[in-house]
Amino acid sequence: FIDVLESLGMSGRLARGRNYARAGQVLGFELTTGYVTAQVQGSRPRPYRVRIQVMPLTARQWERAEQALAAQALFRAKLLAGEMPHEIEDVFAECGTPLFPRSARDMEMSCSCPDWEVPCKHLAAVCYVLAEAFDDDPFGMLAWRGRGREELLASLRRISAGQPEPPGP
Repeated sequence: FIDVLESLGMSGRLARGRNYARAGQVLGFELTTGYVTAQVQGSRPRPYRVRIQVMPLTARQWERAEQALAAQALFRAKLLAGEMPHEIEDVFAECGTPLFPRSARDMEMSCSCPDWEVPCKHLAAVCYVLAEAFDDDPFGMLAWRGRGREELLASLRRISAGQPEPPGP
């Protein structure tokens, strides 16, 4: 994830945030579908509020990605075993649905600090904590984009068994 952000031209700002992340300045980190929120303790007494937003994938985008993943036995087996295939980004890209943001416009970042630059060091610190969260649980990236581990695995099992998609609400 950090490599993706650096490729978007954010490397200078990210370096400043790394120290905040390593010093434990990121508080109350929460990852939900489409959002990451946190508080970052800066130089002022009150922590800054940070939010990073990505658009969750649409139902159709997920359907294409799940079909592609289910069609490859190795990917299906790894995912069902709780492992994230290294090539998963390629599968999403081939479906026309990149897993990671392609440009800075694919993410909306905000911080309550007075620094107008994006990302500020507080946002950069949260990016580092987010990257660590993805390293600890790669399924977190999928959840951020709209499919939690159990929901994805249930879809893969259903597709592999040749069962039709359940009707929507």
